[in-house]
Amino acid sequence: MKDCEYGLRKELPGTSFADAVNQVTAALKGEGFGVLTTIDVKATMKEKIDVDFKPYVILGACNPHLAHQALSQDDTIGLLLPCNVVVAETDAGSEVAIAKPTAMLSIAGEEAMGNFADEAEARLSRALDRL
Repeated sequence: MKDCEYGLRKELPGTSFADAVNQVTAALKGEGFGVLTTIDVKATMKEKIDVDFKPYVILGACNPHLAHQALSQDDTIGLLLPCNVVVAETDAGSEVAIAKPTAMLSIAGEEAMGNFADEAEARLSRALDRL
């Protein structure tokens, strides 16, 4: 994974993929997020197109209080939820990338979404810092 303007990223050298997934899940929980979905990209690629891919999951993280605030402002904001978190195996260990809510929700074009996005991003950034 490469750094990008729409995501936060952290390398976890020496951390196994399974440990990284567990650590990310715990760090998210510490900021009030639960993991609603887990997409196992490696298994899906193998099953659907018979391609071997590195261990890679996309976690759909949600903070119910923040989601409620956003959905109360605009119920179609659900199109942009939950927050996506990627955990991938690397040669050196693992890495984590989190989609920036400020970037993802900027397409909503409403000032009220900015407060929600800023709070979500601050919490996700703190979770990443815990790793």
